Amino acid sequence: MRIGIFGAGAMADALGTRWAAAGHELMITGRTAGKARALADKWGAHTGGFEEVAEFAEVALIAVLYQGMTSTLAQIGDAVRGKVIVDCNNPVEVEHFTLVTTPGRSMAQEIEQVTGGHVVKAFNLCHARVWQMESPVFDGRRLVVPYCGDDPAALGTTRRLIADIGCEPLRVGDLRHAHHLEAMAAIMISLLFGGCEPHTVFNLVDRAAAAPNG
Repeated sequence: MRIGIFGAGAMADALGTRWAAAGHELMITGRTAGKARALADKWGAHTGGFEEVAEFAEVALIAVLYQGMTSTLAQIGDAVRGKVIVDCNNPVEVEHFTLVTTPGRSMAQEIEQVTGGHVVKAFNLCHARVWQMESPVFDGRRLVVPYCGDDPAALGTTRRLIADIGCEPLRVGDLRHAHHLEAMAAIMISLLFGGCEPHTVFNLVDRAAAAPNG
């Protein structure tokens, strides 16, 4: 699969590294050309301008701080219209750990409206170090990754990308539910800033799997 990555920060690094190892072909762009080039070299991938990466991509990952989202979307324009977009971002300010979006409205919905792409919210509830793990396993169970969106093909693509890094996909609704995932992320971010270990995660419990033998 051809994955176009917009952003060259920790999340782009973590997810791109895992997807490259899974055999996907990557191309990256970002506001800092040197950082994008370093990641491309690490993955054996390519860099390009925003339109070039959009044209290359079968699926796009947008991974930027919320403060840079408006300018990133302006540079992307409608170049990814009709394509799958994975949104791993969190519009959370870190003074009071609250959402900066319009109440009841998610960043994922804003991205879909601006770009015309098929957005799926995913990968937003963990620190980048979790995604760096070759197999994110906790208490003997694969990490469960909630995701949500409207387009069936986009959901299927995202499900595959979650499975490709060794996690368990869990669809939690349509794109309206992205607002709830972003609110969950506000809690997680507050825990991390409060001193919780970066590998801290939310995860589902399988009682049958956890029950003692006998």
